[in-house]
Amino acid sequence: MLDTVLFDLDGTIVDTNELIIQSFLHTFEGVTQEPVTREHIIPNMGRPLVEQMKFFTGRDVVDDLVQKYRKYNVEHHDALVKEFPHVRETLQKLHEAGIKLGVVTSKVRLTTEMGLKLTGLFDYFGTIVTVDDVERPKPDPEGIIKALKQLGSTPDQAMMVGDSHYDVEAAHNAGIPSAAVAWSMKGVEYLKQYNPTYIIDDIREILPIAGVEGISIETNG
Repeated sequence: MLDTVLFDLDGTIVDTNELIIQSFLHTFEGVTQEPVTREHIIPNMGRPLVEQMKFFTGRDVVDDLVQKYRKYNVEHHDALVKEFPHVRETLQKLHEAGIKLGVVTSKVRLTTEMGLKLTGLFDYFGTIVTVDDVERPKPDPEGIIKALKQLGSTPDQAMMVGDSHYDVEAAHNAGIPSAAVAWSMKGVEYLKQYNPTYIIDDIREILPIAGVEGISIETNG
């Protein structure tokens, strides 16, 4: 029985994938020697933004690119962001069952809160730990440890849910189980390499894992 479930944001509960890809394509246009494509971007999604900017450009100073990315990202946010299927009903059932919920993300607070409010998910979470709130982002366990402390939770009754190896490794490093989501753009075979405790095909599968009864998952055959 779990009493706490922590979630990554992008690509896990909020579908920001296309927004992120378009923001990167816009930012790097005419900047890098070789064009940066979707195929380059997807494997690196989940890393802190500054790290990605340095990785793709080879530059040590990327403040201008970060500003360019964030400007485009905010301007196009509401048109390109949506929740993944069944997320809201799952969070509601967890919340009603007394499960404490938190977000641990490598995203900045501004767009984290924008996404959660746009999709109607914001009020379900007792804590939101962003990249602004830690010195060492995922896969370091600092964000998870901070979220558990703020929720008054302990590692033995908590789980981390995410779409990338950064989430799985952060969970391992924090000593808690992890659930990797099969709708990750990186694919299930990629996720399996990092030995998550669970791989879920439907967000509602978290309910029985957390010990919340009374759920029936419909499938399409």
